[in-house]
Amino acid sequence: MSSLSRLFAALVTVSLLGAACATQGSSTTGASSTVEEVPNEGSTTPPAEEARPATQLQKLSAPEGFNVMFPGEPQPQRGEVAIPGGKVNTAAWTISDPSGVLYSISTADYPEKIVAANPSAAFLNEGKTGLVNQLKGTIKAEEDITLQGYPGKSFTVSSDNGEVRARNFLVGPRLYTLLVLFNPSIGAPQADAFLTSLELVNPPPAITPATSATATDGGTPATDAGTPATDAGTTPPTDAGTATPRK
Repeated sequence: MSSLSRLFAALVTVSLLGAACATQGSSTTGASSTVEEVPNEGSTTPPAEEARPATQLQKLSAPEGFNVMFPGEPQPQRGEVAIPGGKVNTAAWTISDPSGVLYSISTADYPEKIVAANPSAAFLNEGKTGLVNQLKGTIKAEEDITLQGYPGKSFTVSSDNGEVRARNFLVGPRLYTLLVLFNPSIGAPQADAFLTSLELVNPPPAITPATSATATDGGTPATDAGTPATDAGTTPPTDAGTATPRK
């Protein structure tokens, strides 16, 4: 699955930023995160798979303010991407298990003004569209979900390069993307445990999209997002509510 491994690095960036990306920054740091080993409780292995040891998940606590279960100890890669409306700070943790299944969680911190000018669906859908385009695949399944009250989307992409199960969440100005990339003939037994393990630590309040502002500052995930109706805010008819003044 080496070809999937090479493809995965591109998928992380594309899924985070979609069509909003302009230029890729070069800053990357190797700051560490804390990892706490947690037993994979309640799991059972079918007799046919006893030859392959179950991957043990570990709890990763990132300084970005979240916990997630990983099959190992990934090293974070951090950077920034310039977009017309400002810059997006990014971080990604990626690792593969012994069977070659790849796991990743990524964050993208957008300028708040861009998030406020667009509905959450614009960000969630761009992440999905970016993955489909990069894989040259098709959506196999999708549904709207939530995480601790924040909006999200769960979807599966099928392609000749492999299958991806993914979840996106918009938490304040931050877009979280969780991905599992695998060969469908092998499967990914720990995908559910990973994808459902994200826990937010002291998350910010949700950003309510502006109802009257248009997304004219560029860098927004969807060009038509946040556009008001053409008749909104017009002056009331001149004969409405008028009265003849008394002399």
